[in-house]
Amino acid sequence: MHLTYDIDEKDFQRGQRQTIITNALSAFAVEDREGELLLKIKENRYGDALYSFVQALLKISDVGYLSRERVRSTFLEDFREFIEKHVPSNRRKFDWHDPKHDPEGKYAVDCHINGMVRPLVVYALTGDDKVRDATIGLLQFERWGFNFRALGIFEDQEEINRKVLARFSDVCEKQFSSLTANTERIQKYLEEAMQT
Repeated sequence: MHLTYDIDEKDFQRGQRQTIITNALSAFAVEDREGELLLKIKENRYGDALYSFVQALLKISDVGYLSRERVRSTFLEDFREFIEKHVPSNRRKFDWHDPKHDPEGKYAVDCHINGMVRPLVVYALTGDDKVRDATIGLLQFERWGFNFRALGIFEDQEEINRKVLARFSDVCEKQFSSLTANTERIQKYLEEAMQT
């Protein structure tokens, strides 16, 4: 319950968060019965059982203190799930690159949304390096004469270097500072973009 103050409860049932919780429970033989955590006490060893139960709880609480790398991986999972939910499968391609101009995939896009006069390229932006790569990719698409729209969704825009962000802002049509704080706005933007 404490973790649901900061994280949506359904997020515990998939991805990295689910893996961490499942591993913690199995490591200490704790059973999850519809949200109620149970531990059988063997041979009246109450002290050992209490210790194991507390250790399991501490490991589960680690979900709230994930390292930056783990958070990044959940952001990318969350991004992908969000796009899958709001963009039909026949209109999206993850890890897209232009086969004609870029057969080696040097200028990959996290998601390419088609079916419009101007396709939408969407970047999931986790840090300075990713923002730089996206900036270079967008400039290359302009150079090739592509007619497209660009969307950047940040893990946390406040973490991006100001100069890196300024260059990206010059070439990206629309940006959202984070996925979690802007889900409704991003959904609305995608719906409107797919209608054009």
